[in-house]
Amino acid sequence: MWNDIDVTANEKMIAETVEYEGHGGKMIRSYLSRPVVEEPIPSLVLISHMPGWDEWCRETARRFSQHGYAVACPNIYGDYPGKTPVEASEAMREAGGVPDANVMEDCAGSLRYLKEQSWSNGKVGVIGMCSGGRHAFMAACTVDGFGAAVDCWGGGIFPKPEELTPARPVAPIDYIDRLEIPLMGIFGNEDFSPTKEEVDRLEAALQEHGKEYEFHRYDGAGHGIWYYHSPLYRREQAMDSWEKVFAFFEKNLR
Repeated sequence: MWNDIDVTANEKMIAETVEYEGHGGKMIRSYLSRPVVEEPIPSLVLISHMPGWDEWCRETARRFSQHGYAVACPNIYGDYPGKTPVEASEAMREAGGVPDANVMEDCAGSLRYLKEQSWSNGKVGVIGMCSGGRHAFMAACTVDGFGAAVDCWGGGIFPKPEELTPARPVAPIDYIDRLEIPLMGIFGNEDFSPTKEEVDRLEAALQEHGKEYEFHRYDGAGHGIWYYHSPLYRREQAMDSWEKVFAFFEKNLR
């Protein structure tokens, strides 16, 4: 039920920028939020969406921390110049996109960092929205050590051969054999990427390969149903899907 938690349990919280090793051995910056509690807690890697390492991602991290999770949100656009998330995101696109390999290394570095902390219970999930949803699916398949994954409206799972690029040389669906953890998907049936047909195709592939998954697909919703700062927001669908995500991570990471 919505608000059916002890809201005082995790109200003392630390939120800060930390650094740890990411792609190519570089030190990357990451937004870290966590409740200050005595017992070990699970963690999440939050992969930012196309707009970048922005205010919304930080607020989302703190929301998960209110529910008892440490959250690391790495700046996957850190190699691109820009004083604001919008500028860095534009520079990233002009450069041909952030390489998938770099993002996977940053996810692996985030996973290592979280597991090494004294407050960790050793269990880490991964979640992403938009392009971050695509990356969350890839991380679930290719980065060892995650316990559960959530793909929120991630498109680009089935690129055509001519759509592959040096930054994105492999279709994410080609990694599906390597998926060994539970996967949740949150999708709007009116989305343009992924389309309803693409989600159908992904679901069929997961069934064909015998993977553990659960998809929640919403009528009257398109892309970005959690984006309360934009016209994309859909209140009822957002509230329902947030509850499902909380329950999914509770089941798999506690």
